[in-house]
Amino acid sequence: MNNNFKTQITHFAKTVSTLAASVALAASISSGVQAQSSAKATPAVPMAKFQAPGFYRMMLGSFEITVLSDGTATRHVDEIMSKPEAVRAAYAHHHEELPVELSINTFLINTGKQLLLVDTGAGELFGDAGDGKGSSNRLVANLRAAGYQPEQIDAVLLTHIHGDHSGGLSIGGKRVFPNADVYVDKNDASYWLSQANANAAPAARQLTFTQSRATVNPYADAGRLKTFSGAQELFAGVSSIPSYGHTPGHTAYLISSQGKQLLLWGDVIHAGAAQFKDPGITIAYDFDAVAAVTSRQYLLQLAADKGYLVGSAHISFPGLGHIGRSSAGYEWLTAPYQIKGTY
Repeated sequence: MNNNFKTQITHFAKTVSTLAASVALAASISSGVQAQSSAKATPAVPMAKFQAPGFYRMMLGSFEITVLSDGTATRHVDEIMSKPEAVRAAYAHHHEELPVELSINTFLINTGKQLLLVDTGAGELFGDAGDGKGSSNRLVANLRAAGYQPEQIDAVLLTHIHGDHSGGLSIGGKRVFPNADVYVDKNDASYWLSQANANAAPAARQLTFTQSRATVNPYADAGRLKTFSGAQELFAGVSSIPSYGHTPGHTAYLISSQGKQLLLWGDVIHAGAAQFKDPGITIAYDFDAVAAVTSRQYLLQLAADKGYLVGSAHISFPGLGHIGRSSAGYEWLTAPYQIKGTY
């Protein structure tokens, strides 16, 4: 075998070896890419699809206020509000699609001596079991997450008797807050708890009468229902402001401590995107729509004039802000999120 032939054989062997190595490397890269692609196709962590516990704390003078979420209620507000075209246009302007999720906010006041809860959410009345899977009936879970127990509540102050405000008082006929007195304007208690009024009421109100008796009467039967009339100082630093119209005894509450004020209201505003600009827009659930508009205009003007911080039951959680004036009417100025929460 001559030297030229040996050289050719050696060169051929090296070429085959190089090709084999290249094929192996390509296969390895391909396998890695496939594995990486497969890994990307399956998320490493499943999606949780739930929100964190709904509470938000702030200091108001010497009082600690905890906003507690009962969840949300999804509503086609354009179908239950007057001026539906204006309502639809307002929500489109705010980039919100209908139906909207309306927050159900409640407010816990720790005075240092007492625990006072303003409104109780819907409880089980919207069909949610309170297990965190539904959109409402979350008050008790959020109360506990905030470090309190239902048995610690000394008093419940209702803005009015309607399912999404008084519904959380009782579950399955039992008082959720067994050691609490329930305060509500006399006009509301006299109307909604009366069988004679229920008999005379239109069909659209019958469900509210039934729910009112089911959730409020356990407290009345236990001697825990306390009524008041109009403007009263119910506790030190806690006063009622009559805002009749939405219901016969609809009430706002002014909380005051060390020169700081917080105005809490229930159904003064439902459709925030539309009603601040036009307070004349009403909702089908109003007992007296004309009186409801008068009360809304009064409270908006009061809050704007005094610069009160406002806690609103149906503005997106935590529902805290101020009322500003604009060329078109009023506007909602959302309070900034704060870790220390001192306003």
